[in-house]
Amino acid sequence: MEKIVERGLLYDFYGELLTEHQRSIYEASAFQDMSLSEIAQDFSISRQGVHDTLKRCDKILTEYEEKLHLVEKFMKIQENARQINGILAEIKGTQERSEILAKCDSIQLLAKDMIEEL
Repeated sequence: MEKIVERGLLYDFYGELLTEHQRSIYEASAFQDMSLSEIAQDFSISRQGVHDTLKRCDKILTEYEEKLHLVEKFMKIQENARQINGILAEIKGTQERSEILAKCDSIQLLAKDMIEEL
């Protein structure tokens, strides 16, 4: 399951950098769940051609991520936002001012980290 999510994120961030032909084949495999044979038939190419194209696309997308780290940054910012949301939920139930201030400091550090990622 995690591999499927990773492929989807890589495609979301870098898919436009593939050729139209590569995108079409990749989308048929990843999003329409078509088999190699079905894709080969639709595109009038061999199963091996489909397989090679998918492997090449995965390699290209992975190489972009290794250079740009956009998915990694997105995941880190998403995690920071979840933590901020959790801290804010805790603050709502807190009455003591010192606890609230400590939690606000935590939020401020997370927000600073998010800003630096951008």
